[in-house]
Amino acid sequence: MALIVQKFGGTSVGSVERIQEIAKKIKRFRSEGHDIVVVVSAMSGETNRLLGLANEMQQQPKPEELDVILSTGEQVTIALLSMALENLGCAARSYTGWQIAIRTDSHHNKARIQEIDTDAMRKDLAEGRVVVAAGFQGIDDHGRITTLGRGGSDTTAVALAAALTADECQIYTDVDGVYTTDPRVVEGARRLEKITFEEMLEMASLGSKVLQIRSVEFAGKYNVTLRVLHSFQDGPGTLITLEEPNQMEQPVVSGIAFNRDEAKLTIKGVPDIPGVASRILGPVSRANIEVDMIVQNVSADQTTDFTFTVHRNDYQRALEIVGQTCKDLDAREFDGDNKIAKVSIVGVGMRSHAGVATKMFEALAAEGINIQIISTSEIKVSVVIQEKYLELAVRTLHSTFELDQGQSVKAE
Repeated sequence: MALIVQKFGGTSVGSVERIQEIAKKIKRFRSEGHDIVVVVSAMSGETNRLLGLANEMQQQPKPEELDVILSTGEQVTIALLSMALENLGCAARSYTGWQIAIRTDSHHNKARIQEIDTDAMRKDLAEGRVVVAAGFQGIDDHGRITTLGRGGSDTTAVALAAALTADECQIYTDVDGVYTTDPRVVEGARRLEKITFEEMLEMASLGSKVLQIRSVEFAGKYNVTLRVLHSFQDGPGTLITLEEPNQMEQPVVSGIAFNRDEAKLTIKGVPDIPGVASRILGPVSRANIEVDMIVQNVSADQTTDFTFTVHRNDYQRALEIVGQTCKDLDAREFDGDNKIAKVSIVGVGMRSHAGVATKMFEALAAEGINIQIISTSEIKVSVVIQEKYLELAVRTLHSTFELDQGQSVKAE
């Protein structure tokens, strides 16, 4: 017997019929004697519907009130799932985020969890009930409803698993695990039996949509064992763990991540003086725009070209800011490109093998793919390329590192 936290996303609970199927799965685990806490998202499309209603009322809805309306989506799901479980003879009780209570800071629309009261949940578990908790939401010190932002339900599940010292946190999705890359792009993509938190964190941050980065960070910090599984197909899924494979089993590259939602901005001919980077990026940061990759090149005439990437949704706003900054700094010119993509290779085995980046660059060059920006860490190499070459690049690298064969090739 174990204490298991299970999380089901919007597509998994997208209809009454799907909720009933999920209830049957949960009952099977409960029948095996496990204590079960279930975290659910709003039904597929519901959050967008609620957001649309808010935008009809106000062009820029007040964040505090937006949280109130968005949190109702999960409230519907927890009630329906609890009803479905009761219909199967499985005792259940639903909890909103504030009923638990999940205490957060007061940053509405992107709150951070501070502490969780587990007393009520533990009492229900001891009495044989399944606890059905709303993901994505909490309550601040002022008693106001908050939401956790993108990936909030995953974060809720991991946080509850940590607070309850659960044996495992299972994330159910529409895929049966973490793959070497997106199977829709590479036919030979392979499901990984295991992946380290470090690798998963890189994959999530680099564009893999299986898990949100905040939930992986939380799981790694509190040593919560994660498993990614398919909502409607049985199987072992992918285990995400702190343990690294031994040197004999360890592949050099574990996966290929990519992100289409990138845009690049460049200011050319900037005076090469102390503090220039902060003067360029400061206004961008104050506009709440996240910067990803940064490259700075110093020219012989004592000026510098400064390039950085942002999410494509922030491109137009960032371009306006860069244009004003260009004037303020008396730089030569600025430009942008929102037709780029980022491709990355990830693997803890890269620490102990030389020449991995070279092999990547050679493979892309052989296909005539030009690299615009390079970024590296101990366990990943990322490149920015033209978006039109994205799928070719992913397939090429997947083949080069033999990820379809279960063991990636060593660098030479």
